[in-house]
Amino acid sequence: MEPRIAVVGAGAVGGYVGSGLAAAGHDVTLIDPWPAHVEAIRAGGMHLSGMTEAETRTVRVPALHLTEVQGLARQRPIDIAFVAVKSYDTEWATLMIAPYLAPAGVVVSLQNCINEERIAALVGWGRTMGTVVSGGLALDLYEPAHIRRTMAKLPGRTCLYVGEPSGRVTARARALAALLGAVDGTHATDDLWGERWTKLCVNGMRNGVSAATGMGGNERDRHDAVRRVCIRLGAESVRVGRALGFRVGKVGALDPEALARAGDDDPAALAEVERLLLAGTSGEARSDLQRPSMAQDMAKGRRTEIEFMNGFIAAKAAEAGVPAPTHARLTEVVKQVERGTLRPDPSNVLWN
Repeated sequence: MEPRIAVVGAGAVGGYVGSGLAAAGHDVTLIDPWPAHVEAIRAGGMHLSGMTEAETRTVRVPALHLTEVQGLARQRPIDIAFVAVKSYDTEWATLMIAPYLAPAGVVVSLQNCINEERIAALVGWGRTMGTVVSGGLALDLYEPAHIRRTMAKLPGRTCLYVGEPSGRVTARARALAALLGAVDGTHATDDLWGERWTKLCVNGMRNGVSAATGMGGNERDRHDAVRRVCIRLGAESVRVGRALGFRVGKVGALDPEALARAGDDDPAALAEVERLLLAGTSGEARSDLQRPSMAQDMAKGRRTEIEFMNGFIAAKAAEAGVPAPTHARLTEVVKQVERGTLRPDPSNVLWN
């Protein structure tokens, strides 16, 4: 039987993935707290666009406001519930959808940060899975029912890594990866935690910096001094991850060993990392409109995930006895910008 799918949090990532699954003919219901967004989806469908005209389409998909979720009790139970809300909303979102799960239903974290443990505390490890969204899938929800992809969609690139917390590549992990293949390139991984930390390295060197500076991705990476701060953040993240026992893969286009050495000002490594970062700022690879999710939240006056990204890395660094001063400092700066005591500006991260 066709699995019944719910996506809790129909923002940029959740809305894009859910709409992609619906377009492929799957039984999907989007659930979101933003009334105008839900109403717009119902009225005209979800509008998707990208860096090419071929990516522009409108998808009709059922959408519910949070206040309407109890209506799921009258429908067939949910087999797959993607949780795609901000990290600080993980617990309530999981508790909200859990009563509507089928007996073998699973909750899948489709989030930026490491939240599987929070989900498992509520539904059990056996009903918890994760899907890591790689940096090749950059999106923004710029108005109700309009999601824009700001990274080029390349054939053969894996953007979604599906995994079990146990590391086993199970039948359901393979089935979920096959299902998500309708959205973009997928892989059923035997190392969910390594993929999670690798993605955290990517986010940790980009999101908070853009939130603190107000810079988009290309502007940030083209700025010599700001780019060096990003490299230090990436190097610290790699070292912390390794100290914790994670297998850290390529951080975007960057070799983790080269990134770690670049953070120590190794001339050859620094030159190579900077070359690759600058190559990524071409208009063909990444749109100048691209803004990391935390910068989008800051611009909208929303709470950020800084504690779950750079703050989390700094906390884990302290546990492991590995220095991560740049993450700790950036966390405090972003909090100040969030509170309005600082305005977003490149000078906020130029500490040396």
